[in-house]
Amino acid sequence: MSTPRRKPRSYHPDRVRDAVLAQVEFVRLAAHELTPQQLGRPTGLPGWDVRHLLAHLARQIDALPQLLAEPAPRASRPSCTLSQWVLGTGEIATKIDSWAQEDAAARDDQAAAIDTAAEELESVIDTGVREDLLLPHVFGPMRAIDFTVTRLVELVVHSDDLTRATGSPVRLDRMAVASTVRVLADALAEKAPGFSTELRIPPFAAVQCLAGPRHTRGTPGQVVETDPVSWVRLATGRATWKTMTATGRLKVGGERAAGLADELPVLH
Repeated sequence: MSTPRRKPRSYHPDRVRDAVLAQVEFVRLAAHELTPQQLGRPTGLPGWDVRHLLAHLARQIDALPQLLAEPAPRASRPSCTLSQWVLGTGEIATKIDSWAQEDAAARDDQAAAIDTAAEELESVIDTGVREDLLLPHVFGPMRAIDFTVTRLVELVVHSDDLTRATGSPVRLDRMAVASTVRVLADALAEKAPGFSTELRIPPFAAVQCLAGPRHTRGTPGQVVETDPVSWVRLATGRATWKTMTATGRLKVGGERAAGLADELPVLH
């Protein structure tokens, strides 16, 4: 018997808009505070120092204005969902790295590049949270609001990268974190469908996944639980299952639940 498809989660346009603008501002302010020494620090991402990371952030912020400037797709409905975007990112990893290398080499002032991208984004953000508009994404037509939610994922993941690389905390907007946690959890549930194991990331998300006996009542026998930032790091390969369980930031109950380790990361 096939596993029934989950109903896609919805995101409120006003909340998405406010969260994107807030997280962009936190990134922008953090970029201007960095010292020359911090700019040269490694990020843990292969071949990227902080300058490469800032160049990537500027491009990700500018991605919505760029897509909105392109001709609308001829399709009448989307073919790329949020989970498909998450699970497909590994296919374009080489291209993303190439862009970061080129952008970092092309200009010295990456903070200024982020300023420019932020201004462009703010001018189109209301269009970017429309639910009735399709954008011509490389993975297929995508709803504008869904693509804008992906900007939250990019911003939160790389804000945390910036914090860890520089030692200077970048603020995280609560709604931006909540959306990122939910997008990544839903992608895991789509990658490993089933109802045998419950993944909990309080207070933002809980999803069931992994094939096996379905839990119907009481406390699930197979439970994985962690905090939001730890989940973001696990889901994106910034942290390992072994390290997180050893430090107590990831709690695993039940033998089957450990099988989730084989499905991570979901975003490359």
